[in-house]
Amino acid sequence: MARPNLLLCFDAFGTLFRPRRLVAQQYGEVARQCGLAGFSDDKLQLSLRAAIKDETKQNPNYGRATGLGATRWWTNVIHKTFTPLMENDEVLPTDLAPKLLHRFSSDEGYNVEPNLVSTLKALKHQSRQRCFDRIVIGVVTNSDDRVPSVLSSFGLNISPLRYGTDVNRSAFAGQDYDIDFHCMSYDVGVEKPDSLIFNAAKLMLIQIIATRDGKTPTEAKADVETWRKVYVGDEYTKDVVGAINAGWNPVLLDVNEYSTSIPKLEDYPTQTLDDLFEEHTVVRVRSIQNLTMWLTGGR
Repeated sequence: MARPNLLLCFDAFGTLFRPRRLVAQQYGEVARQCGLAGFSDDKLQLSLRAAIKDETKQNPNYGRATGLGATRWWTNVIHKTFTPLMENDEVLPTDLAPKLLHRFSSDEGYNVEPNLVSTLKALKHQSRQRCFDRIVIGVVTNSDDRVPSVLSSFGLNISPLRYGTDVNRSAFAGQDYDIDFHCMSYDVGVEKPDSLIFNAAKLMLIQIIATRDGKTPTEAKADVETWRKVYVGDEYTKDVVGAINAGWNPVLLDVNEYSTSIPKLEDYPTQTLDDLFEEHTVVRVRSIQNLTMWLTGGR
């Protein structure tokens, strides 16, 4: 029997990586390094929330909707956050915004999911040997455009393929990436749980198949319908509900095992992917490493 193909996509924030400390705490640390003082982290947290709310109202979708762009959007947020906390004679340090922008575009601001890099690097090689003929890995997330640079800073090999962005096909044809594409709400224009962002991921897979296999878009689209599609995220209302509505198989990342009413993937070591989701609408897993071991038969 021919082995199936797998499209495996992940949420980013809270799933692949998490802030090293509370974002407001990190804002405060950097601000104090730049010479600002006289504010508490609690006041900073309130000011940050207000700044994000105000900037979102003025420039939706991280500034994409108004042509501002994410970098300027976050710069505005930083200015609006700290200006109310400053004394009358204080001036906002010129290096504050660049330092914060860099921190939260890299591993300076985030911790990666344990063993993520080695797990993803091994996944495709193992899948060819065991359960799947081919596997494509994508990121589908509600975020601005920083996610690829954050993942790259952890040591992952990131494809330039990104929804809504023109890429020279020769740049990824024949290449072996750890992450094959990104679909970010910043580019797609909608957020999970909207099915359109999952459909965008399918369009990315069509483009990959057409390029790598030399097929027409129509032929690639027909192939995509036969692929198994699994989505992994840590939020039920956005990730699980969105995946179900889009016709995908959802896996809830439940690190602390709070969602005890949902069947646990690790309890089904002998089932196939098809059998598992024929019996259950959603399953949970404690780690991405456990998920990949299950998918590749190393369970």
